[in-house]
Amino acid sequence: MNARDIALVRESHAWVAPVADQAAAQFYDRVFERAPSVATLFRGDMAQQGARLMAMIGAAVGLLDDMDKLNGVLVELGRRHVGYGVQPGHYEVVGGALLDTLAAALGPAFTADHRLAWAALYGHVSRTMQAPSTVAA
Repeated sequence: MNARDIALVRESHAWVAPVADQAAAQFYDRVFERAPSVATLFRGDMAQQGARLMAMIGAAVGLLDDMDKLNGVLVELGRRHVGYGVQPGHYEVVGGALLDTLAAALGPAFTADHRLAWAALYGHVSRTMQAPSTVAA
């Protein structure tokens, strides 16, 4: 990601933070609509899961200036997700749901440039979480 992408992600993340709970609920609704079988991977309170999701996104956004540290977090997160039963195809579903949720939550403020910046971030997150060293561990 370049400096402009990072700035766009941080800007739009700050806009979505006040509606994080609603955005998380909408995100999971979109994921489950697109891949109903994914719902079986979740156990427990979805509001808590949503809060964890938004905290992880916030942490990732905060680490965009330290990609080595971010990558370490993502590799560990990827290992845990393998244990949860997450499959490679789930990442595409999640990425689409994330982008669509941001677009719905932010409306016209979420420009095409914002979408491209978030897509770049999610692409990095997805690739890093699925890295061969992550799956083999």
